[in-house]
Amino acid sequence: MASAFDSFAAGDALDYEVLRKTPDSFDINVTGCRYAKFYKEIGAPELGFVLVCSADFAMAEGFSADVQLTRTQTIMQGASHCDFRYQLNRKRNEPEAA
Repeated sequence: MASAFDSFAAGDALDYEVLRKTPDSFDINVTGCRYAKFYKEIGAPELGFVLVCSADFAMAEGFSADVQLTRTQTIMQGASHCDFRYQLNRKRNEPEAA
């Protein structure tokens, strides 16, 4: 997930702070979002939420059905930051990746 976020943030698209990074979790706050800025400038933040933010959950699931994303707020919807919390729910007896 950390590598994916680096890709999404490329070209200064996102400013973010990593709060926790372990083999089983990745917690970040996005504090600046050029996507949100763009959609606000064209007067369509709701469209931005549907097209950009709503894809976050499907993207997390695309990495693995065992990846769970929790997000309670977004800049696109007027919050001060987006709170992304990724958790890997390992199956029993599954070893950690090296």
